[in-house]
Amino acid sequence: GMLRRPKPTDSEADLLREQEQFLTSGAQSAASVIRRPDKRRGEAEAAGEGEAAGDGQNTENGQTQRDVVSMEDLPDQLPSLTPAPPKKSRFKANRVKFEDEDAAERLDRHDTHISAVLSRIVERDTSSVPISLPVFTGLAFPQVHHRSEASTQVKSYVFIPLTVFIFSRVQKTPLFCLYAFKFFLVNEDYRVSGSRLVSGQGLGGPDSTGETMKIHRENEEKLRAMSQSEILEEQKKLLSQLAQSVPSSASPSKHPQGQSSKESFPHDNVSRQSEPSGAAGVFQKHQDEVMKEEEEEEDLSSPPAMTEKDLPVKPQKEWVHMDKVEPEKLEWMRDLPAPRRKATKMAMEARFDFAGMLIPPTEDLPTHLGLHHHGQEPERAGYSLQELFLLSRSQVIQQRSLALSTLANILAKAHNGEYQSALKGNVMSTLLDAGLIFLLRFALDDSIEGVMSAAMHALNTLLVCTEDEACLDSTFSWFRGMASFPLLPCAQEEEDEEDEGLGEIMKMTVKEKEERKSDHDVARQDVIKGLLKMKLLPRLRYILEVVRPSPRVVQDILEVLTRIARHSSSSATQVLDCPRLLEVIMTEFLPTSWTAPASPLPHSVYGLPLAGAMKLLRVLSTSGRHACARLLNSVGARERLSRLLSVDPSELLLEPTEALRITTEAYRLWAVAAGYGQACQLYIDLYPALVKELQSVHRVLAPSHPLVPLQLQRVLALLSLLTQVTHTAGCHQELQAGAFYSTRSTSVVCNIQSSPETTPSLPGLACPGWRDRLGLAAPCSPFPLLTGLGLLLETITGIHKGLRLLLSEPVIGYLRSCSQATPTLSHTRAWLLQHEHHLLYLLRHCFTSEETQLQTALSSSSSSFSFPQVPIEPDVVKHASLYHQSALVLLPWLLPGSEYLAHELSCFCSSFSEGHSGGPEAVELGELKLHEDSHHRASPSLQTVGALLREACVQLPSIRGCFLTHLAHLESSVLVSRDSLLSRNPWIKSHLLPELTGPTLPSDWPYLPLVSLYERTGVSDGGGLAVEELPVGALQAVTHCLQWLLLLEVWREEALKVVLPVAKFARLSCVFLCSSDLFLERPVQRLTWGLFRLLDSLDLNAPPPGLASFQDLYSALLAQYEAVSFGDRLFGCWVLLPLQRRYSAAMRLAVFGEHVGMLRSLGVTLQQLSIPIERFTSPPEDSLPLLRLYFRSLVTGSLKRHWCPVLYIVALSHVNAFIFSQDAAAQEVEAARHSMLWKIYYLTDEVLLFLLNFAFTFVSPSVSTLMFYVH
Repeated sequence: GMLRRPKPTDSEADLLREQEQFLTSGAQSAASVIRRPDKRRGEAEAAGEGEAAGDGQNTENGQTQRDVVSMEDLPDQLPSLTPAPPKKSRFKANRVKFEDEDAAERLDRHDTHISAVLSRIVERDTSSVPISLPVFTGLAFPQVHHRSEASTQVKSYVFIPLTVFIFSRVQKTPLFCLYAFKFFLVNEDYRVSGSRLVSGQGLGGPDSTGETMKIHRENEEKLRAMSQSEILEEQKKLLSQLAQSVPSSASPSKHPQGQSSKESFPHDNVSRQSEPSGAAGVFQKHQDEVMKEEEEEEDLSSPPAMTEKDLPVKPQKEWVHMDKVEPEKLEWMRDLPAPRRKATKMAMEARFDFAGMLIPPTEDLPTHLGLHHHGQEPERAGYSLQELFLLSRSQVIQQRSLALSTLANILAKAHNGEYQSALKGNVMSTLLDAGLIFLLRFALDDSIEGVMSAAMHALNTLLVCTEDEACLDSTFSWFRGMASFPLLPCAQEEEDEEDEGLGEIMKMTVKEKEERKSDHDVARQDVIKGLLKMKLLPRLRYILEVVRPSPRVVQDILEVLTRIARHSSSSATQVLDCPRLLEVIMTEFLPTSWTAPASPLPHSVYGLPLAGAMKLLRVLSTSGRHACARLLNSVGARERLSRLLSVDPSELLLEPTEALRITTEAYRLWAVAAGYGQACQLYIDLYPALVKELQSVHRVLAPSHPLVPLQLQRVLALLSLLTQVTHTAGCHQELQAGAFYSTRSTSVVCNIQSSPETTPSLPGLACPGWRDRLGLAAPCSPFPLLTGLGLLLETITGIHKGLRLLLSEPVIGYLRSCSQATPTLSHTRAWLLQHEHHLLYLLRHCFTSEETQLQTALSSSSSSFSFPQVPIEPDVVKHASLYHQSALVLLPWLLPGSEYLAHELSCFCSSFSEGHSGGPEAVELGELKLHEDSHHRASPSLQTVGALLREACVQLPSIRGCFLTHLAHLESSVLVSRDSLLSRNPWIKSHLLPELTGPTLPSDWPYLPLVSLYERTGVSDGGGLAVEELPVGALQAVTHCLQWLLLLEVWREEALKVVLPVAKFARLSCVFLCSSDLFLERPVQRLTWGLFRLLDSLDLNAPPPGLASFQDLYSALLAQYEAVSFGDRLFGCWVLLPLQRRYSAAMRLAVFGEHVGMLRSLGVTLQQLSIPIERFTSPPEDSLPLLRLYFRSLVTGSLKRHWCPVLYIVALSHVNAFIFSQDAAAQEVEAARHSMLWKIYYLTDEVLLFLLNFAFTFVSPSVSTLMFYVH
């Protein structure tokens, strides 16, 4: 008979009895377990026998009998398997191994010993981890969760996390980590139509159909017995157990026909609302951000369902299973709906075509273009970045190649800034954060050459900007044009959590930290360094040597290697040291002999010389003189130069364009070598060829000829070579003002131009479009001519005086603009700023001759009248201060590599024309007039400035010596910079400039002696001085520093505008903090009084540069005043300055709260302070704690008029204004007023009683009236 189906009401005995009936019936099970034999253990042959034997085993009591084999004389312990049996792995042969990789290091990296793991144990911080206690219940045991009672949240978690996690975490997880996940598209249009019963398949038995009908009838009876509300409740329970996407697709009311399937995915909103930092985070800006309310709701009516009449082919009756039309399945045959703007103000995901063009959201493109796919938003054409990432890991070769090529096109357009106005977010940063580097690095290992070629082109597009390279090539022939900054990302100091709390000895070194970092962490900070860590160079060598790719791939590889060499000297060294890399390049792409190619575009460039290979050698040689010597002597670059430059380019058996390019690069490589004093013997060998080239320069092609730009570049490279050779030989041989009219419009100092967005981990020069816009490197820029002109004038002015060019209006206007500019520093501007800085230096250097002539004429006219007077140019006197100010402004702008210019400018700056033309006397007359206008006695700061300036002008040589002493640590850099700027080629070590970490001198360099002295002898942590007495010469250094500051503040105020007033106050405070008696010295007193009046508008809200907070500095000043001031009036004025009403009340609270004892010695008068008292008393004080301190100090006698006159007036004024104020206030304030009035009533001091009731006595009291009664 038919086996009975188990029911929920069956007991355990019933189930055991039914199991026994099933076993005795011998029926086949619905599921069977099959064990696959292990072929490595030799079980393949015995598989059949084992199965046959297994079928015949006897069973007793439901248990299977097994054979037991016993073996005698076996040891109790298993023997050690040494050596272990070899394990066969089919992946071992595919692993990539490098020759220079140590096997022991590889084992340590993959199989770390426990000692290395436990050597650095850092306790995890659990202070912020919440502690959750179990919920108290009245049950003895935990409640059993039945499947039907499970909550929606618990069950939905089973289905959702995979997709939601992937799409929501895409910004924080590199996309290459997501490739392990497989995405399945769910057919959401599947619906249940009609009555679909279980078939009963697998039940077995002779009457399976009857059993099926029996089950169906039981279900129907149960449904009829339930009410409608019970049916709906059970339906809710069933739906709550399913994932969120299942009911939305199963319910017809929630999924109208024609609706995009993406709207039912739960992760859609997650990906759209995420920040644009991952691969899915580049969104298209909405075309119409401001939408009216009535336009937001669009027509969402669904198209009518497809019927039999709409079918293109009518079904026939004789067709099997085609008698019933299923509209749900036929929906996929409909045409896609037209793209339409979404009724939302949120940004939409950007989509691109295969050329990298951005496709508008409403663009309706035909389907034959191949831009439509069954992904999200199928009606929209194009691919998103995330879809391209997934497509690049497809198993189909064509899809991988197409995705990588599309990414390359997108990167090229992102480099040119074509997406800035249309996309929200940086495409380059988005792709790098998503793991583009790893995607391309993995694709380079692809065995399919087409995929590898596409990946190489994409990597080239990412790393190399052709406009940057073209711009650098065009400026190579400028003065110091071959010198460039390394393209290193800005250094970001990161505090390692593992090093927190450890001593300096226990902390890891920078190299150890770098080795411990993962590839992802390194690539996130520095793309080039990350690629080098991922063994990119050996892979490129393998592609060139073994794969032998197409010409475009070879060119891409050479350009990528050039970009790596520009990164830093260490990266260039890695390129030089990579095994067989340069050997392959020299053999295959810079051969000494070759045959003419059969066509202008050959199918293979192997065996032909390439300009890209020669350029790579040139960039490598700029990294250092030793690298250049290796290229010339060991690699074979010298022989290639002789081979390429000994004949005319037309005789090289190359295409004309390639012949001009490779000879131009050869000249540039030779010029770089000659810049080190190398390869000069080659000049003698190739002298006839060079003379022939110089003689043919005048034979220039027609201006419209396409080869004219290349020929001009070749001539410039030849002139650069001859210049370097001449400098090496020791022969230094070194027009019109109209060129300056366009100087200001192309200046980098005066103009801050917008440039394409750059990526911090992949710095560039931002040169796209440089030929078409105004700029320093533009073809129409006058800076190359002007720099050369400056070099010429520098030589001529030693012989001929009085040149009108330096005094022309364009030059003066350009200098005025530069003096008022505040240029910003970045990689995109630094390489151009160095050229403009040198031009400014040359102009100032040429003008020095005119200044020298003026000073000589003045001295001779004052000493003797028997000789004829030297004519003095009036404009020289007029514009001397402008040239001097431009030099002072230029000094803190100079970049690394220009230390020698800073040294020379310090000589220029050590002379003030005002010192020879009555400047101090003019200041004295101005002070005298101010004294006459004011009806009160002036403070010391308004009496001695003129005399102080006269003394400072006399001490200018000593002042310069003082600053050079404090800059002695830059001596080695000055010498290196001098060799480069003076073209002392045999001593030049590298044409690669130092790393761009900031200007050579800090912006507050005039305060350097003061700050240095404070760092050596300042206040220690305990509050006392670090040393007992000042170093030798400290007083003289401080005096010279203060004299220099006074000169700048009075005559060159623009030179100090970059230093904020609060920063000036903080640095001048070192006079009082670095010693207990330095401020009492007479020269220091006089100079500090002179500088005190210039500190007026301080912004104390923001901390001054170099200090954590101004409050800490002021607290140190108060403590120092209490300890060593002895009531000094200068020190008293210094601590009173921040107590003005417009500044924070924290300083006033510190004086009247923590340092109330200093009020006994703060005897500064209002005349000595020289600051209007209204700045301390207006507006009325609103700090209730401070008002209480004011009142307490007055009542208790801590503050008296003859002790502290200024603050006595301030406290009286504020307390009067507070007590007798008629403004409505809070209850606490009113209570404080009543308390003060009650205490005043009991005062015994009649004078203080009168003053505290001053506002009540007079109808319109004023501070001046109060001061009168106080005195």
